[in-house]
Amino acid sequence: MKSVEFSKYGTADDLCIKEVDIPVAKPGEVLVKIHASSINSWDWELLCGTPFINRLSFGLFRPKRLKTLGIDIAGRIEKVGSKVEQFDVGDEVYGDLSACGWGGFAEYVAVPEGALALKPANISFEQAAAIPQAGLLALQGLVDKGHIHSGQKVLINGASGGSGSLAVEIAKTYGVDLTGVCSTSKMDFVRSLGVEHVIDYKNEDFTRNGQQYDLILDAQAHHSIFDYRRALCSDGVYVMHGGASSTINQIMFLGPLFSLFGRKKLGILIHKANKGLEVMSQLLSTGKVVPVIDKCFSLDEIVEAMQYYGERKARGKIVIRMVVGEDN
Repeated sequence: MKSVEFSKYGTADDLCIKEVDIPVAKPGEVLVKIHASSINSWDWELLCGTPFINRLSFGLFRPKRLKTLGIDIAGRIEKVGSKVEQFDVGDEVYGDLSACGWGGFAEYVAVPEGALALKPANISFEQAAAIPQAGLLALQGLVDKGHIHSGQKVLINGASGGSGSLAVEIAKTYGVDLTGVCSTSKMDFVRSLGVEHVIDYKNEDFTRNGQQYDLILDAQAHHSIFDYRRALCSDGVYVMHGGASSTINQIMFLGPLFSLFGRKKLGILIHKANKGLEVMSQLLSTGKVVPVIDKCFSLDEIVEAMQYYGERKARGKIVIRMVVGEDN
């Protein structure tokens, strides 16, 4: 089978496609023929070796714990190992592999059955591959940590990205007054998602415009914790799940202190792989959430796909299609 591998930190040009053996499903695992995967920030950051904490986890000078990137997958089960109870051969599934070894940029993967859920029948493999990590970052941030509810003023920073655009769609189902922050070139796209108020971060600082919000979900954090605290209502909640390392450290260490001695809550979302995937399946099945795909690339175009991701021009998700010429 084809597998995209890397042996050193660097750029998209350091990725290479190799022919390797198809993995074998162990007890409790299933073998999935991957039809589509998608690119996430974790893939890009690990390829580049940033932030430094990634190197502590995966290898200081070169990646040692994994060879193949790719977290989100959607595909069809080819074989089931012993002790598998949830799935049968032929089932269409999707899921996040970040807790079980990655490996989504390949034609096959063997994974524990707990990392997967049945794909909603009304969406394509490409759409399903766009969901698991980005969608659940949005869902966990808005619902589990942000406690979103009707009537709130909600701001999503990074509203045009993969997770941000899904956060917009999820937030809309709660009947909130929604504001999205993005770059100038993506404002029309964010408006097309149904966002009432759109802020161009290049021309306006949402932490200094006098507006306050009940909930801020931030995928592009670069301000100080004091700026975010100012932008919250008296009992508002700020949830960060992406941004600069300096801001991550500040929120990590000062957020709990500010939250302890005040009504405003500021914290970092700790992503839990596949938690809430059944809720996402319901939203997808009913058409309340429809993932936006900016571009699809073939597996052979993985270098171009990663380069495109690194340019930060995408509106929505970038998908890698493994199976060409079949029903997707």
